[in-house]
Amino acid sequence: MTSGTVKVKLTISYDGHAYSGWQIQKTGLGVQQRVEEAFVKLFPNPVRLHASSRTDTGVHAIGMVAHVVLEKQQFRMTPSKLALALNAHLPQDIRVVSASQCHDDFHARFDARGKQYRYFVWNQTAHNPLLRKLCWHIPQKLDIKSMRESALLVVGRHDFKSFAATRSYEMESTVRTLFRCDVRKQGSLLTFFLEGDGFLYKMCRGIVGTLVQVGQGKIAPGAILAILETRDRRAGGMSAPAHGLVLWKVHYPPRNARATLSGGSPLAAL
Repeated sequence: MTSGTVKVKLTISYDGHAYSGWQIQKTGLGVQQRVEEAFVKLFPNPVRLHASSRTDTGVHAIGMVAHVVLEKQQFRMTPSKLALALNAHLPQDIRVVSASQCHDDFHARFDARGKQYRYFVWNQTAHNPLLRKLCWHIPQKLDIKSMRESALLVVGRHDFKSFAATRSYEMESTVRTLFRCDVRKQGSLLTFFLEGDGFLYKMCRGIVGTLVQVGQGKIAPGAILAILETRDRRAGGMSAPAHGLVLWKVHYPPRNARATLSGGSPLAAL
């Protein structure tokens, strides 16, 4: 950055159904592209957003964090006005929830210390039509106790290769630390909380799919540790569908604490 620029931090929410993930794509439409196009409507020079995460096709976000560098001469509005102006040029399934000026050395990706994802399952014979695009429907009764016991086994520092989808390139390390993995039940709604220092490609969905199969009696509760030890995706359970997964919040050191978004679940009233 130079003295003639300002860095702005954004918190962005979106419904991922219509998008091929967050990132700009060679084929398909990414959420990032839509937000950058909105910036073009407001500023003469193209900008590049740097985000905390990459969500996959069909995955949603409540608390995606990104930063952008703007020319001071062009940035003649308050950050809150910037959020309003961007939203005026964005489709209804993407919203800038907040915007604020941040430190020059802040980086949405490299300063992140952890992320929380939530996965939603509707566990009832008939699906809730209002949640059909946000929840994975599991009509069979699930053994919640066994699922919770198994969820505890993945907490800690492990090699999660058995739960992650294969990339086209070799990962430098597939070791990650999960601070939290638990399941809450509210009526027919199950919420899986997954919080860690980082996540592999489709790792959350691999863990949730495996836990659901534990609940169905297809995988033994104690088998999770053996699955981890194999470091083989074929040993793990199924991958849960993308539409039930939401990037909920991103954690930063105290100085950047305002970059996180917390709040009640949009499903809390159901």
